[in-house]
Amino acid sequence: MTILKNSILKKFSPDNRATRFLKKLHEDKSGLALIEFAFTAPFMLTVGLTGMETANLAVGHLQVSQVAMLVADNASRVRNSIDEADIREIFTGAHLTGSSIDFSPNARIILSNLEHNGETGSDEGQWIRWQRCYGGNTSYTSTYGNEGDGENDSSLSAGIGPVGKKISATPASAVNFVEVVYDYKPLISDRFFGNIVIRYESAFVARERNDHAMKNASNISASERWTCNRYAVIT
Repeated sequence: MTILKNSILKKFSPDNRATRFLKKLHEDKSGLALIEFAFTAPFMLTVGLTGMETANLAVGHLQVSQVAMLVADNASRVRNSIDEADIREIFTGAHLTGSSIDFSPNARIILSNLEHNGETGSDEGQWIRWQRCYGGNTSYTSTYGNEGDGENDSSLSAGIGPVGKKISATPASAVNFVEVVYDYKPLISDRFFGNIVIRYESAFVARERNDHAMKNASNISASERWTCNRYAVIT
């Protein structure tokens, strides 16, 4: 009995190899950081990706607003008269400005020249003398009217623009009104914010230009003009 007891005590004594292993395993904390990382990684990854997507969305808004202002301003800076060649230069600038957000194939720019229609009485109002468009997005058209609208009637008597913020031109001037619509392309996934459409508008009065009709001194063919029935983009 004494021999059996000593054998058992020896087997489970602190010096026994199995006991030392179990004690070492119990005190081992080398995997603690890995376990903590496994618990926190999904949360940190979600926060990080959300931050990146938010920043990308902010850049998208900034770029689209800049395009709207750029197109309206540049169209209004053309002096004496405006030409189809000027329109190509203006839209080329918009293409370059939005290149970082893949703007051209996913957006639509609508540039409208708004003037007083020259009528009096019940037919007096505003009219869209000409309209030019750019961008490959076929989902959007002008919210406020098309080329020729209001020429002989008062359908645009209050001008164009959002309710309560309509813009009109005086009889001696013209306004270049721009609508830009862009289907936001997420950096990571649309699960963060869903499908987002970014829209901005801008308007500038034409400066130092008395003739607001669209010219074509460069003889650009009808198929190459940036009319609103075209959806080709600059490559």
